Amino acid sequence: MSAMPAGVAASIQDPKMRQAALALYDNRLSDAEPLLKSALKADPFNVAAMRMLAELAGRIGRLKDAENLLRRAIELAPGFLTARSNLATVLYRQNRPLDAIAELDALHERDPDNIGNANLKAAALGRLGDYAEALALYKAVLDRAPTLPKVWMSYGHMLKTVGRQEDCIAAYRRALSIQPALGEVWWSLANLKTVRFGDDDVLAMEAALDRPGTDLSPEDRFHLHFALGKAFEDRAEAAPSFSHYDKGNALRRAALAYDPDEISDHVDAAISLFAPDFFDARAGLGHPSDEPIFILGMPRAGSTLIEQILSSHSQVEGTMELPDIPALAQRLGGAGEWPARIAQLGSEELQRFGQSYLDRTRVQRKTDKPHFIDKLPNNWAHIGFIRLILPNARIIDARRHPIACCFSNFKQHFARGQAFSYGLEDMGRYFADYVRLMTHIDKVQPGRVYRVLNEDVVDDGDGEIRRLLNGMGLPFEDQCLRFWESDRPVRTASSEQVRRPINRDGVDTWTMYDAWLGPLRAALGSDRA
Repeated sequence: MSAMPAGVAASIQDPKMRQAALALYDNRLSDAEPLLKSALKADPFNVAAMRMLAELAGRIGRLKDAENLLRRAIELAPGFLTARSNLATVLYRQNRPLDAIAELDALHERDPDNIGNANLKAAALGRLGDYAEALALYKAVLDRAPTLPKVWMSYGHMLKTVGRQEDCIAAYRRALSIQPALGEVWWSLANLKTVRFGDDDVLAMEAALDRPGTDLSPEDRFHLHFALGKAFEDRAEAAPSFSHYDKGNALRRAALAYDPDEISDHVDAAISLFAPDFFDARAGLGHPSDEPIFILGMPRAGSTLIEQILSSHSQVEGTMELPDIPALAQRLGGAGEWPARIAQLGSEELQRFGQSYLDRTRVQRKTDKPHFIDKLPNNWAHIGFIRLILPNARIIDARRHPIACCFSNFKQHFARGQAFSYGLEDMGRYFADYVRLMTHIDKVQPGRVYRVLNEDVVDDGDGEIRRLLNGMGLPFEDQCLRFWESDRPVRTASSEQVRRPINRDGVDTWTMYDAWLGPLRAALGSDRA
């Protein structure tokens, strides 16, 4: 890690605070925390220590603690603009974009030229689906400061979402012209799925990887490996492609505290709790709304295609991968707590949870269509909770060939979450647990989940689309067969793929890597591999 700029360190007068700042800068969090707590114990009104401790909390995911610390610092020092800016970031990371924008608007009155705040507001607007305003704000920032590569990258992400692919590629290339080793931009180009890297691109990425470890961040390094994996995949060079995918995943996995046993234990508890008589005793107790359509399952299983088809219907609004079901489920406690808490919920509480979900997701609704889609794949783990609080919601399980699906996840770097996807064995266990729970729900709640097999959609798109609409209780509409003509924003890695007619691209790509997939097969089990 590079040293903190000398001028910054010298400006901190208190020796203990200076040490804490240096430790925080170098990401030595275990060194920084006791120093900051000691500083606060000596001076409970030390707002600088509060802000730094909040930054530390944010880095390890304790976002509520970070928010509380920042609010206390602002209460003590209302003019502490850095703390207010940090608070906006923490609110954004908690999926509270409206609250973040409120803070940013207040900051703008005092600090109108702050480019970082404007960039964050553009991202928050995008999360709310206000893409035109977000794009205009990014453009204004770049007009003032055209040499910021990460802003060009963020601008490119937003252009991708709204389907302006050529402009998106130009923005990414502009970022690379400023910072050629910025790995996330190389991966963003690869993640378009439609870009084919030339020889010069491959040489540039390899040259970036050859930099000394201290000259290239771990994030840049694993992004470059994923991008090179895609470059060699497109050339049908399986060995170097897998090598880069494997290295990128190993780097990413090493930085994550993922325990596959936690998923298995969660599924064990869900299967034990959600018996037939459990649902029978609570039939109809949740919120009566039939507005939501949940599309869940594994990532990279065709859920974005299903969403694009359904959102082409006049009665269905597409939104995005909404974080609200996991956020509500967290209120029930962690492992070992939530089954008992769910069992204790009565009719009033179940309805209140359902209403809370509808209230939280209202901000994503841009039309008055009677149905909307929540396409968060990981909601499969909360399917019992969904059935209880929203018993009339439609649920679709997007399913794909196990090895094809798992390997597609392995070669995909996700911006956040999906910690299971960075190891072949972890991936196989996760898929097996997912299927285990969905099989159980099929038994105890027969007919409540509509399953769509990706391979069936590829082989018979017309027929499967008609069956899907019928399964959702929707009248047939011809535009659903021409889903690629929709101009709706799409925020997932499949955005460019669903803007084309159904095709077989990528269906059997995994077979090229079969020689390296032994650990995945073993984890899946012989009945699935």
